[in-house]
Amino acid sequence: MKKSILTILAALALSISGLFAQDPHFSQFYATPLYTNPALAGSLVCPRVSIVYRNQWPSIQQAFRTPAVSYDQYFDALSGGIGVFVMSDAQSEYYRTNMAALMYSLRLKITKDVFLNLAVQGSITSRSLDWDKLHFGDEIDPRYGFIYTSMAERPSSMSRTFFDVGAGLVVYGEQWYVGFAAHNLTQPNDGYLGYNRIPIRWTAHAGMNFNISRDARRTNAFFGAPIISPNVIYDYQNGFQKLNLGLYLDWSPFIVGAWLRHPLSGYEGINGTQYFEADAIVLLFGAQWEKFKLGYSYDITVSGLSNASGGAHEISLSYQFPCPEKHKKVKSIKCPSF
Repeated sequence: MKKSILTILAALALSISGLFAQDPHFSQFYATPLYTNPALAGSLVCPRVSIVYRNQWPSIQQAFRTPAVSYDQYFDALSGGIGVFVMSDAQSEYYRTNMAALMYSLRLKITKDVFLNLAVQGSITSRSLDWDKLHFGDEIDPRYGFIYTSMAERPSSMSRTFFDVGAGLVVYGEQWYVGFAAHNLTQPNDGYLGYNRIPIRWTAHAGMNFNISRDARRTNAFFGAPIISPNVIYDYQNGFQKLNLGLYLDWSPFIVGAWLRHPLSGYEGINGTQYFEADAIVLLFGAQWEKFKLGYSYDITVSGLSNASGGAHEISLSYQFPCPEKHKKVKSIKCPSF
């Protein structure tokens, strides 16, 4: 039943020419740094590869499954970082989005201790639809279920491919960072039954690191110096606003964290009252062994979907390669790894 409801809702959405869809999102924002902000390409200086898999709403069969892979590295000859990001977003078994992006982040020195990264990104996106697996309301018989043939208009093409552009910047110091990014700047058309421009997605993020150990040089013990890192991420797309407030405790080799995801765009109830409720609380645990980092997070849905969605599972794995021997001393951005 849940699967049928999901397919019906998607079919109805596809029939609306004015539909504006939101981009996929991850809860481990800094395990997918290039998706959060292309200006984070090369932010660790040394080569880095990251793999993330998100299973959203597992209680609904094959609802949203999103794997992503990225690679980035700083190059002395380019005075900046190069990044590659590949993502596949399966929205049930009948609709899939594949995206590949290439980005360059230029590093500029503002003062002795303050730096600026400016980035540009180009991407290719392909969306595919399996029309024969969709169900429509006019197929339903009240007694016998889906027995009729739908009169819904069939699109002439089941796939859409388009080029897009993004940009970003990050200003950072020794223990802080502030960033801003814009995706879908060309607002390409991805409509099936009409012209539909993808709205620009704006992201602002910031964070700081606080060493709470009395001995900041404590690095030889099993546990490193404990570091607390508060973070904030704000997203805006087509009138929908979302605020994420997070806090990490990095006590190497372990890290724990929590985020509160709260939409700032309310909805109107039956009595006309505007309601603003939190969407989810994200709990995270990660560990690091030498150059490997493994993280797991779970979204506890606290909105009205809590009993039906099953939250969201997300797992990440990253590996940092050794830096080239002949490498300039460049400051990295000390943001979280998950």
